Amino acid sequence: MAYRDEKLHEEKVFKDPVHRYVHVRDRVIWDLIGTPEFQRLRRIKQLGTTYLTFHGAEHSRFNHSLGVYEIVRRIIENFKDRPNWNNGERLLCLCAALLHDLGHGPFSHSFEKVFKLDHEHFTQVILLGDTHVHEVLKKVEPGFPKKVADVINKTYSNKLVVSLISSQIDADRMDYLQRDAYFTGVSYGHFDMERILRVMRPMEDQVVIKESGMHAVEDYIMSRYQMYWQVYFHPVTRSAEVILSKILHRAKELYEDGYEFRLVPAHFLSFFAGKPTLKEYLELDEAVTLFYFQSWMMEEDPILSDLCDRFVNRRLFKYIEFNPNSQMNEWMELYKLFSKAGLNPDYYLVVDSSSDLPYDFYRPGEEEERLPIHLLQPNQELKELSRLSDIVESISGKKRTDHKLYVPLDKLEEMSSRSKTKKRIMEILYG
Repeated sequence: MAYRDEKLHEEKVFKDPVHRYVHVRDRVIWDLIGTPEFQRLRRIKQLGTTYLTFHGAEHSRFNHSLGVYEIVRRIIENFKDRPNWNNGERLLCLCAALLHDLGHGPFSHSFEKVFKLDHEHFTQVILLGDTHVHEVLKKVEPGFPKKVADVINKTYSNKLVVSLISSQIDADRMDYLQRDAYFTGVSYGHFDMERILRVMRPMEDQVVIKESGMHAVEDYIMSRYQMYWQVYFHPVTRSAEVILSKILHRAKELYEDGYEFRLVPAHFLSFFAGKPTLKEYLELDEAVTLFYFQSWMMEEDPILSDLCDRFVNRRLFKYIEFNPNSQMNEWMELYKLFSKAGLNPDYYLVVDSSSDLPYDFYRPGEEEERLPIHLLQPNQELKELSRLSDIVESISGKKRTDHKLYVPLDKLEEMSSRSKTKKRIMEILYG
């Protein structure tokens, strides 16, 4: 029997708090789960610094990747005998779902910004490079790793396959909304996924939803909207991300200035130099990163030491509403005042902005073209979701942006009460 068709002697199951069970019958999937590159995802949290806000958010990208695989497995099961569906793409869909987050680094997005990296690029490199994952995929057929990479990169020729893991209603979002809601303990991210899976239909270039499932989709869209503002953009989580990125910036700056660390940050050297190899990238996970943060608490550099202590012991910056577009003069004055007070404003005065577009209709020619969600009418015509749903229409295409200014209030309070600098800083911040 060809490797691509090989089944396990007995089905393997993972007990899962969100989907109850994750089922594995394919030898290829089981072998991929066992690779070091996939097992590494156990050491990367799904929600980065969110555990400092919602203490239950300790789940990993490993959990999430299995969840996305399971949702795609169920979708394909429902598609099996439907028109427009080619069951020959089944294994490709399952592999792409399982491996879509393979390239994430520690604390994902903050880490990427500082070192100008892209997890999607590293996902491609892992799939196509000298890795155990590549060896498994290559056994299916020589060109199979490239096909999986193309699906994840959204460049695969069959857009229906791509839409299963990357669209405005896909397995990736359906898993992380429910999983993140479960582990953070909030009620916002729940929606009737079973209903959505039942009303999904394969079309030539995307998955569409039967009109009778519109209300379940509305619930999903609103869940996503609420999760972004109540969980993903939570200001306390953003405070932790600000400190995390400032730690990495400071360590990099010290390295470039020739500073002698008490403990040589061996795992970071190639990142500081801007040229990490694949091996070095895979060796850096969150456990290793936190080890360095704990050791940097003992460094002689007061900024690095203080920032690491804040992160490790959760002494976060406080925040106020602050719009840099309309308050630029105030920000410039604060910058000078912080310098005067001996607080380096590059590290202790930080504006952070978050934006989200919960749902969008098709806008040709835009930088990121979003394929809209289409509803399948009884007469087989397609209608874009916001044309039939008042709820979705009300938030459609509306980008919301939120600005915060983060400062170490404890350090400001330690300043002498007679200090004119302190008085002016507090006036600007709190009126």
